Amino acid sequence: MNYQKSIAVLPFVNMSSDIDNEYFCDGITEEIINALTKVKGLKVIARTSSFAFKGKDIDIREIGKQLSVNTILEGSIKKSQDKVRITAQLITVADGMHYWSKRFDRELIDIFDLEDEISLAIADEVRNNFGHFDIEDHLVSEKTNSLKAYDSYLKGRYYFFKWNLPAIEQAISFFKESIKYDSEFNEPYFSIGLCYNLLAAWGYLPKQETFSKATNYLNLGRIKNSESVDGYFALAAQEFWGNWNSKLAYKYLQKALNINPQSSDVLDFMAEIHRSNGDFKNAINLNEQALLLNPLSANANYTRSTVHYLNDEASESLKYINKGLELDADFSLFHNLKALVLIQLNEREELLYFLDSENKIPFLKKASLALFDLYNAVENTSLKVNEILDELKKLKSPLLYPWDIYLNLYANKSEKAINLLVDKVERKMGQVVWYKHDPLLKPIKEEIFKKKVLKSNFLNSFERLHQNVKHDTSKKDYFEKEEVNKLIDKLNVMMESQHLYTNQDLTLRSLAKQVNLHPNKLSWLLNDCVGSNFNDFINSYRLNHFKSIALDPKNAHLTILGLAYDSGFNSKSVFNTYFKKTEGITPKVWLKANS
Repeated sequence: MNYQKSIAVLPFVNMSSDIDNEYFCDGITEEIINALTKVKGLKVIARTSSFAFKGKDIDIREIGKQLSVNTILEGSIKKSQDKVRITAQLITVADGMHYWSKRFDRELIDIFDLEDEISLAIADEVRNNFGHFDIEDHLVSEKTNSLKAYDSYLKGRYYFFKWNLPAIEQAISFFKESIKYDSEFNEPYFSIGLCYNLLAAWGYLPKQETFSKATNYLNLGRIKNSESVDGYFALAAQEFWGNWNSKLAYKYLQKALNINPQSSDVLDFMAEIHRSNGDFKNAINLNEQALLLNPLSANANYTRSTVHYLNDEASESLKYINKGLELDADFSLFHNLKALVLIQLNEREELLYFLDSENKIPFLKKASLALFDLYNAVENTSLKVNEILDELKKLKSPLLYPWDIYLNLYANKSEKAINLLVDKVERKMGQVVWYKHDPLLKPIKEEIFKKKVLKSNFLNSFERLHQNVKHDTSKKDYFEKEEVNKLIDKLNVMMESQHLYTNQDLTLRSLAKQVNLHPNKLSWLLNDCVGSNFNDFINSYRLNHFKSIALDPKNAHLTILGLAYDSGFNSKSVFNTYFKKTEGITPKVWLKANS
């Protein structure tokens, strides 16, 4: 697969004296990632996978290999009172070369303009180096005119991505604080709605009451902005996990994908819906697209592992479970699923090792060993199922998997198991959303379809709305052939007569202004008609100029690097790399051979 036009934005390093500014650096990084996803034709790695390398000293080439990208952006942020300094640099994965860097010093009041400026500069440079794609005039718009509201929102996002109950409760408080500073700022409303939806779906808060709270915040957010990826995602979460309405949830996700086709979270959520409805082929298709953008996402790997589990492919499921646990050892859903899969595979030794060394869920060892003996018909089991079931009833935290149903079923208490299933289905508990396809419930599959409440769920509620998500790859010709030739001639004349290439700060945008073309049109002209990206086009002129002045005896006193700078090159590494790529030898060897 071609990853030429691709980028991963690593978390910006906090260079401030205050360590608490970590949330600000993470927030700015995320905003830049989100902005770049708006550029059609540019593959942008999702936040989760980029942030997997936070604080780690790993070679850029290894990062690029793991994420399947050819460009890495890294940078730092120094925040002091009402000022901020952001440095950013682009690195080519193939050779580790820094081919662009810039420092931005701004007042914090202009933070959205700064995010837009940085995002556009990054997109421009990737295009200059790797080929044409269209770029909108602006990638970031002002979300709020209150810096305090934005600051609180970023703090909320910081805690939200910790994915645990205390942190999500902390996130909600910051999102509410953000609304106090600016009640017109729509994003915090959607974030609060999503937080409440998750807490209700996970069973941490009363379901109906919490979903009602979520609805109130989502409705308020939609009044401010009806077209929002976060808004549609939160609505989909409520419809699917709260109301088990696959069809409406999927429509919301399609609307979100229309706004941002590169949202790995949306793609993976679509895969979850197909999975729960037994459409495993489309579930895998969508999950693969999500993993392409977010290969180090534990959640996307969990989705994939559950697809294989439900499709009775336990060994394949185990591969994704183990990969997911490598990414996040505390992901409790993986712990539950791994135990079930090892039970299916009759791997008692491996199950014991896992329960003793990796498992962090107190009840899981007793429950899974009891189920292992029951499922695999182990004789003389010493485990007392009734006592374990009593313990499960007394748990304060919700069961993420229906262990009570499994244990009753394989302890020959089918009626009790079915009654428990009916109860969970009637309350639409997230833990049993895929009950019709759960391989462990096969013994009562016929009984399931005899019960009206069990038979009706999801039937006729979900149409196969999915179509393969494809980006528009059709070429767009901006000019007729005769006009193209005139424009190329005009461009070459200007380059040669005015020596525009000697300007080290020349950009595609500044050149486009001089030739009176939109930057997207000039990029297309160079890449599709001249057959060269912007950097190679300009550097070819610079190289020819270097050769001519380097062989002039009156310049014999000047260094090779000095001559390169006079020719317009602004970096030693860029000059040497381009020279060797073009000539096959170093500048020094070439000069010696031609003097």
